[in-house]
Amino acid sequence: MNEMNAEQATTRGRRQVRVGKVVSAKMDKTVVVAVEKTVMHRLYHRLMKKSSRFVAHDEANDCREGDVVSLVSTRPLSRRKRWRVQRVVKRAEG
Repeated sequence: MNEMNAEQATTRGRRQVRVGKVVSAKMDKTVVVAVEKTVMHRLYHRLMKKSSRFVAHDEANDCREGDVVSLVSTRPLSRRKRWRVQRVVKRAEG
């Protein structure tokens, strides 16, 4: 029983991290981030790009469209916000 509790504590403390590009920064303290991943087509065995859009909390309002940011999972902040901007990896040019 004690082994299971210790194992759960180590896995529960790890948060998911995703890296993506900001596609919308029009809301207050909120950004929309597109995260791309490559998947193999089942029939044709070719790599395809799939993207997922995540609504993330940006406390400092410093993200702009085109920035590459790192997201970390967090508790639900609103109906669609389950992610938080951890840091800006690369600034958009311009």
